[in-house]
Amino acid sequence: QVQLVESGGGLVQPGGSLRLSCAASGSITSIFTMGWYRQAPGKQRELVAVVTSGGNTNVADSVKGRFTISRDNAKNTVYLQMNSLKPEDTAVYFCNSKMLFGEYWGQGTQVTVSS
Repeated sequence: QVQLVESGGGLVQPGGSLRLSCAASGSITSIFTMGWYRQAPGKQRELVAVVTSGGNTNVADSVKGRFTISRDNAKNTVYLQMNSLKPEDTAVYFCNSKMLFGEYWGQGTQVTVSS
């Protein structure tokens, strides 16, 4: 069994910053990608950013230049540094990992951007 545990969500004012972390544990096989998706109320889940084991990244246009994804392979952990946050970034953020024998999701962490 694989667990993805997220942390770092919360309430922040527009223009503020947050850093999300997601640590994978359990029966971890080869990790291909780790990344973040988000889902706002009434909307579909969408990709935010993903990083491969080799360090290649894919970042959504809506957050490019504001969000940075990074990964610590030794700790099986992925980070999302979110700067210049906007109210439209409000959503539940889910950690995702694609491994050799499956795809896994975290439980989600709420990010609310509001004054």
